[in-house]
Amino acid sequence: MATAWRRLIRRAATSPGRLTTLTAAVVVLAVAFGLAGVLTMRAGVGLVSDVTDRSGPLSLQAQDIYRSLSDADATAASAFLANGVEPAELRKRYLDDIARASSALTAALHNAEGRSAAALGVLVRQIPVYTGLVESARTYNRQGIPLGGAYLREASALMRQTILPAAQDLFRAEAARLGDAQRAVARWPWTVTLLGLALLGVLLLTQLYVTRLTNRRLNRGMVLATVAALVACGWLAVASAGAAGHISEGRDAGSEQVGLLAEARITALQARADEGLTLIARGDGKAFEQDFTAMMERLAGQDGLLQRARDQAPDAAARSAVEAAQRHAADWLAIHRQVRSLDDGSRHAEAVTLATSGDASAAAAAGRLDAALAEGIAGSGRHFDREAAGAGDALGGADVAVALLALAVAAAAAFGLNQRIAEYR
Repeated sequence: MATAWRRLIRRAATSPGRLTTLTAAVVVLAVAFGLAGVLTMRAGVGLVSDVTDRSGPLSLQAQDIYRSLSDADATAASAFLANGVEPAELRKRYLDDIARASSALTAALHNAEGRSAAALGVLVRQIPVYTGLVESARTYNRQGIPLGGAYLREASALMRQTILPAAQDLFRAEAARLGDAQRAVARWPWTVTLLGLALLGVLLLTQLYVTRLTNRRLNRGMVLATVAALVACGWLAVASAGAAGHISEGRDAGSEQVGLLAEARITALQARADEGLTLIARGDGKAFEQDFTAMMERLAGQDGLLQRARDQAPDAAARSAVEAAQRHAADWLAIHRQVRSLDDGSRHAEAVTLATSGDASAAAAAGRLDAALAEGIAGSGRHFDREAAGAGDALGGADVAVALLALAVAAAAAFGLNQRIAEYR
């Protein structure tokens, strides 16, 4: 055994032995680089797929659950102000909101895990309790029994203290998971980059050695191997940078803007519910009015959600949608002050009419605000989808290309060096 090792060491110390060792090193590095490149590109495709097919849709479902439940609460309060049989359009809107939330809840249950699953469990248990309380309030209201107001306040308390916080937990958990997936796509593939640089370094050193050894400037096989390695490294760099750029743009101008506008929309819906509950309380709604003021400050204040959304709007269309929302919020506040003036002046019926009926009502202004926010969300969502698709396109075919180029590096280098080794036989 010792004799065999000595012969092997002596063989490795000769010129053909060194060339054989260099051939093995290039082939091993090329295969390692190719394997790492394939795994990295496929992992990137999987992460982009998670963004587009799982994390993104789940985040939207969570947002839809939150918005639908907030709107249901606000609509139930508005319908109750009818003092009897509520308007058919409000009844339909409430039922549509509950159905939409239930549908999104069912879809989210299939892919939820951890914190999201816990939040969904709360929603599954408590939404039927809420709808039961609303139906009790509705029954008493149709009969003209004041007890209906108590049931509606209890329902709204359940919504605000238990259901909406759970929906918010769900939304935040899914938004965090989406953010993690986006950051993972945008992360630079350092492992395969270092392997690629090592491969290029070994190829260059090997060519210098062969040049000094044989007095020949070029070895065609090694030149082809170096070109293939450069193309592979370039392809990986361009694909990775392209995917990272698209995902970063989709996050900054898409999902983050959607998150801000969705939060603004939900805040506006909570304020609308507060406005209705203040009138339902008939002089005993100070807490609801205070909450309305806080919600509107959070929404339309100097550093509120709408101003932040306007400041970071990615383009003129997005900025225009937010500016329209700001105008509608200002209109709503002006009408709300009139509503409060009428209600505080013992003109409750007129206050209810101004709050709920006609194009000049608070409800109409709040509706226009909601529509503007919905338009902004839709526009930012389309931007996110385009950028996510662009990230997928940037990575498309990169794994196959890198695998083939890595094999070409190994084959070309082995061919070129074996020609030199054969000269010693």
